[in-house]
Amino acid sequence: MKPLLLKISTNPLQSFSIRQDKVPYINNRWHYHPEVELIHIEKGEGMQFVGDSVKRFTSGDVLLIGSNLSHYWRFDDAYFEDDPKVRADVRVAHFCEEFWGSTFLSLPENKLIKSTLEKARLGMQITGKTRQAVSLLLEQSLHVEGAKRIILLLETLDLISQSPDTHILSSIGFKQNHEKVEEERINKIYDYSLANFKNKIELHEISAVAHLSPNSFCRYFKSKTRKTYTQFLTEIKIGHACKLIMDNRLDMKQICFESGFNNLTSFHKSFKGITGKTPLLYQKEFFNRK
Repeated sequence: MKPLLLKISTNPLQSFSIRQDKVPYINNRWHYHPEVELIHIEKGEGMQFVGDSVKRFTSGDVLLIGSNLSHYWRFDDAYFEDDPKVRADVRVAHFCEEFWGSTFLSLPENKLIKSTLEKARLGMQITGKTRQAVSLLLEQSLHVEGAKRIILLLETLDLISQSPDTHILSSIGFKQNHEKVEEERINKIYDYSLANFKNKIELHEISAVAHLSPNSFCRYFKSKTRKTYTQFLTEIKIGHACKLIMDNRLDMKQICFESGFNNLTSFHKSFKGITGKTPLLYQKEFFNRK
């Protein structure tokens, strides 16, 4: 999918943006922007792409996305129905790293915040009690004016910078590439994969989508994503399997086949390899948390 350079609009009387989105298509594009993004998905589920990380997102997730890091929240199809039974609700703040001045983050008191924003350039998931606290601060920020907005943002970043409940999403060696021709090709590969992962996608088939020979495609995809196409496709399948497990409507054998696997052995091995848990343990832990 093509990462679009997104221009973030701000009120001329405000130095950064905070808004609430209640439609699923606002963040439903592969995009990037120079502003740092702090996002709380109050309500919503789907597939999350941050840099070279692919996983599911669910209601309650909070993330800090660094400057110019490509990201994309693809809400599940249920959110786009004519009369949807589920609704999106997202709170998001956008701010430039230096909106408070070029020397502010270099102050010794802000050392941890500066380090956190640097780490966020690979994408950062915020969990645990910190996630709850950050979501409340974002909610408050929607309803205040003046200097209080800046104070709350600084308090939020300070909280994140001191928290052990943060996890980097992209691999350490991940590097951005926003060259337009290459973005168009990746765009086609991603779109085709998301639309067809439940069926067996042959190498010659996806290579044709990218207008490359099979050998060239394998080298190309790994150079751009730091993973093989098979790994990428498996991550999408396991993300979908996690959704089906949480929906709790199908048995594990049905989930296996609905996620694009053709045997239970391969499904269990892939699921544990990506999540670190067996499907049954993942299911048990999920419902024990509810």
